[in-house]
Amino acid sequence: MRLLRTAAWFASSAMLAMVAHGANPAPRSDRPRPNVVVILVDDVGFSDVGCYGSEIPTPHIDALAAGGLRFSSFANTARCSTTRAALLTGLYPHQAGMGHLDGIRRPHSQGTHGRLHDRCVTLAEVLAQAGYHTSIVGKWHLGQQHGTPPWDRGFRRTATTQFGELAFPTEQSPPATKVVYLDGRAVPADSPEVGVGEWYGTEMFTDWALKFVDDSLGQTMPFFLYVAHGAAHFPLKAPADVIARHRGRYRAGWDRLREERHRRQIELGLVDPIWPLAPRPADVPAWDSLSDADRDRFDSIMAVYAAMIECIDTSVGRLVAGLRDRGVLDDTLILFLSDNGGNAESGPLGLAEGSPIGGPHSRVFLGMGWATLANTPFRRYKHFTHEGGIATPLIAHWPAGIAADRRGGIEPAPGHVIDVMPTLVEVCDATYPAEHRGHHTLPCEGTSLVPAFAGQPIHRWKPIFWEHEGNKAIRSGRWKAVLKHGGPWELYDMEADRTELRDLAAERTAVRDLLVNQWTEWAASSFVDPWPGPPRFEWGEEPKDRINPRQP
Repeated sequence: MRLLRTAAWFASSAMLAMVAHGANPAPRSDRPRPNVVVILVDDVGFSDVGCYGSEIPTPHIDALAAGGLRFSSFANTARCSTTRAALLTGLYPHQAGMGHLDGIRRPHSQGTHGRLHDRCVTLAEVLAQAGYHTSIVGKWHLGQQHGTPPWDRGFRRTATTQFGELAFPTEQSPPATKVVYLDGRAVPADSPEVGVGEWYGTEMFTDWALKFVDDSLGQTMPFFLYVAHGAAHFPLKAPADVIARHRGRYRAGWDRLREERHRRQIELGLVDPIWPLAPRPADVPAWDSLSDADRDRFDSIMAVYAAMIECIDTSVGRLVAGLRDRGVLDDTLILFLSDNGGNAESGPLGLAEGSPIGGPHSRVFLGMGWATLANTPFRRYKHFTHEGGIATPLIAHWPAGIAADRRGGIEPAPGHVIDVMPTLVEVCDATYPAEHRGHHTLPCEGTSLVPAFAGQPIHRWKPIFWEHEGNKAIRSGRWKAVLKHGGPWELYDMEADRTELRDLAAERTAVRDLLVNQWTEWAASSFVDPWPGPPRFEWGEEPKDRINPRQP
């Protein structure tokens, strides 16, 4: 038995080495190469869709899960640009040049260039070389202003915004967000060429996604379509009739709704009942303590957010129906995930300005109470490397490629957005290059998820790492060490305590020190810059007047 395990280890290691350094396994002649659709949503928490416990109706996303596979321990990088970079390159964000947000460049930096670095190659570039039609709709946010627009990084068709927050063509917003780049041309958002009438962004970009699918089919090419929704990023906006359907539902409050989501997650098998629900943060008031006027205000904010999730679901339904009508759904791998956890940036009060709330000229932020609901059952939020900041739903749907007995199932193995590149390299019989456009490319860091499609173990031979704004983490097997900037390293047994409530750092010092040393070695070899500050903080830990609800 030991010999068999050793042989399997060497075989798996050889496969990973080939994918990482540009050699391909032999083409699989038993099936055609699939089309690929990657749907990335913005600021959507772990529990915000129905099949992950939400009360928000998401029947189309739930149908993908019922016919596919849900991952219960998948992770992003805790922030928008960093996740997009890792997803598209298979590298950690600093390796890809995006150690922080789009456009932020640090002098003498190793990994914070505000653009995609020449040492990385994108999924679009890899799959284009494999004969795929490549297209993107929605949010780019990867250094367009510094020389890396999507059309220069492998996407042959684009309908994109530079930063992503475009809900209506007539909204009051900075000029840069009122432009859509159609195949690289800057077109005013209110031009009929973009969309007719008072469109909503999630719907408009879905129209373009289907146009690009038709373009690929007309050329008889397999397609890679990247759908990068701006929803549900602030400022929260949605069509009035959709908002109205959710108004009043959230007067039940975040305390009760968190308990209900947690119960559903246990029933669904996504959450182990031995993991307690993380307690409500001290700065989030008990719902019962609020005045009736405050409850109504918070209900109005959450109604807009829920409407945005509903619009995402409607988009997924239209896209899936379009693939089915075109006869290509069975041969299409669809991945659905989010770029970071729920967003508490506006603090306990949230933000609700303008009229009507959620309309084109309003400014609405979710707030800490509802972000705590979004991240059920975990603690902390976007920016942080505790589970509330990094846990994402991931749904894989591929009728021709996921075993029948796996459909509707749950994959508990830890995963990370860096795994998307090696997964698609494998299923698309593509080549990850050692060089691209005259530059050496770093070896892919991720691990293929394909074994999970057949119910086999995912072979991961290295820990998973995180760093964002001085927040750090490493996951190795059942153990996770995590540090909030300015604080000590904590240690959690993720099999017994994934909600990170019992810190074992003082009890298991050998495990803690081993993980911390591994993290330090990784950071030194992966272009991770020391975080210069100022430190990020949660409410109650620093003066509240230092929060800027308009920060990106």
